[in-house]
Amino acid sequence: MDNKVNKKTVRKGLLPYLFIGIIILGVFYVFNILNRDVHTFTYNEFIEKLDNASIKEMTIVPRSGGYVYDINGTLLDYKENESFEATLPLSEEVMKKIINASDEQTFKLTVKPDPDASSLLLIVINVLPILIFIGAAFWFFSKQMAGNKSSLDFGKSRARLNSDKNKITFKDVAGLKEEKEEVKELIDFLKNPKKFQKLGARIPKGVLLMGPPGTGKTLLAKAVAGEANVPFYFISGSDFVELFVGVGASRVRDMFQQAKRNAPCLIFIDEIDAVGRQRGTGLGGGHDEREQTLNQLLTEMDGFGENEGIIIIAATNRPDVLDPALLRPGRFDRQVTVNLPDVRGREEILAVHAKNKVLASNITLKNLAKRTPGFSGADLENLLNEAALLAVRRDKDKIGMSEIDEATDRVLMGPAKISHKYSENDRKLVAYHEAGHAVIGIKLKNASDVQKVTIIPRGSAGGYNMMVPSEEKLCSTKTDLLEEITGLLGGRTAEEITFGEITTGAHNDFEKATKIARAMVTEYGMSDLGPLQFEQQSGSVFLGRDYNKPQHFSNEVANEIDMEMRKIIDSCHKKATEIIKKNKDLLKLIAEALLEYETLTKEQIDYLVENGKMPEEDDEKLESLSITKLRKMAEAKGIKDFDKKNKAELLKELDNTL
Repeated sequence: MDNKVNKKTVRKGLLPYLFIGIIILGVFYVFNILNRDVHTFTYNEFIEKLDNASIKEMTIVPRSGGYVYDINGTLLDYKENESFEATLPLSEEVMKKIINASDEQTFKLTVKPDPDASSLLLIVINVLPILIFIGAAFWFFSKQMAGNKSSLDFGKSRARLNSDKNKITFKDVAGLKEEKEEVKELIDFLKNPKKFQKLGARIPKGVLLMGPPGTGKTLLAKAVAGEANVPFYFISGSDFVELFVGVGASRVRDMFQQAKRNAPCLIFIDEIDAVGRQRGTGLGGGHDEREQTLNQLLTEMDGFGENEGIIIIAATNRPDVLDPALLRPGRFDRQVTVNLPDVRGREEILAVHAKNKVLASNITLKNLAKRTPGFSGADLENLLNEAALLAVRRDKDKIGMSEIDEATDRVLMGPAKISHKYSENDRKLVAYHEAGHAVIGIKLKNASDVQKVTIIPRGSAGGYNMMVPSEEKLCSTKTDLLEEITGLLGGRTAEEITFGEITTGAHNDFEKATKIARAMVTEYGMSDLGPLQFEQQSGSVFLGRDYNKPQHFSNEVANEIDMEMRKIIDSCHKKATEIIKKNKDLLKLIAEALLEYETLTKEQIDYLVENGKMPEEDDEKLESLSITKLRKMAEAKGIKDFDKKNKAELLKELDNTL
């Protein structure tokens, strides 16, 4: 069997070269014809050459009808590519002259029969090579096109039918309780449409899933198809748009034709904003291929034709750019917002993704869910996967809390730059900066809980302070926002009080604080300017977020907005200064602990605040040591290549020496 396959493979590999060889021979044949120099003689010129004994060789061919001869040949003084031809009347006198000259001059004389006497020979000589050449060319190009059949299927739909190999149901979709209730009606309708038709109810033609990336919109659509047990076509919005005009509209028509043949069924269009953007927008607007595709989609969803039994589910994280005609009733009747999960939703999502993970006994998913506010379902899955990778890298048989903490930092800020070298003065500045944030968070009543403080560089930050709200809120009060700004200014304030100097480390803190302060004045009405909204968060989404941003207030009001923002920032800075000065001892305590251990957890910070020192449990002593201190100890013990060793390896080698 293998030999047969190899022979076929060899044949297929040789055929293209054979075809190329035929083409090359044909080119040489044509080139030789074009390169020939043929002289045409009259009767008198030919007789003169014959009498002068100038002929080297000659061929006589009777022409059809028998009245003339076609003569061609070469002369003695001709070059290799030169020849002559002549047409002479068929007469006995001419033939005698030629035969006598041939006998006397001994040039080569060839007499051929009339080619028209054999039509088969004429076909073989003149027609067959052309047919072979055309057939070989057709075969070669047909084989090439057969390898890529889709190249001619421009107008065919790219929608793919989902297989039942990896069937997803609502059991695989954690959280999203309300969202699942919204789409359960679709499943009931697909299973028992008569129940709805009996009361005159019409099921929504389309359901639009909106929400931030990673919240589970695509997973929810797959679960609907899995629960309903009906054909499920899925396609991306970008699959409709092509370079060729009209292709996208043709694909939309073909997709709905396929769906009609398999109704009842579901069509899922992911990232519909790629094709559903507002028409006539952007620089120049225009009637482009994307707009034709959108027009066809609008017609198919709610036009003159009826698409009974076809339900369209679409997903996007940019509902603000969609065309209004796409969102009206009759097309996407129902719009379901898939938000970031709350603490219960996060716990359920973690439970799904932790099924195949081996977690340590001291890790509870409930506490882990509380530590990860703002995480999407994709973030939580990535968190547990990163923790598992770290555990494998450290040769552990279970995922511990240290891996969870490190994975959380990786998801939020990126990997730690342990090998990054910076001076002791820089370490001290970063330690007091982060300690300033921590002190404000500890002392303010409505501030977020300090979960972790570290001075290990990650990303573009020299250190960071992880602060989690004590409870998740739907709305923020003015006090909450002011204390958040105060906490952001805590790092710069600690630098000013401790060193009498300021650094560039608070750049990102100022950016966040300024954004909150401006929103309080211009959007939330939380200033002396009153409950007025001067700005909106939406910019020109087709020209850039802040390009050509409209200003609906005068220059005098703009000056007042700046004054109110400055007033908010100054008051928060003043409050941060009062808190830091009042708690200098706590600031110094946390900063010195950071310099020694580099990272402090919530439990360690709480113990530090209550007892004025770090916990000294023997079991946790090694784990709490910083990588910097471990390296110094390794260097003192003469351990080589300690920069290439991770914390687990250093702990293992230093365990007996401590």
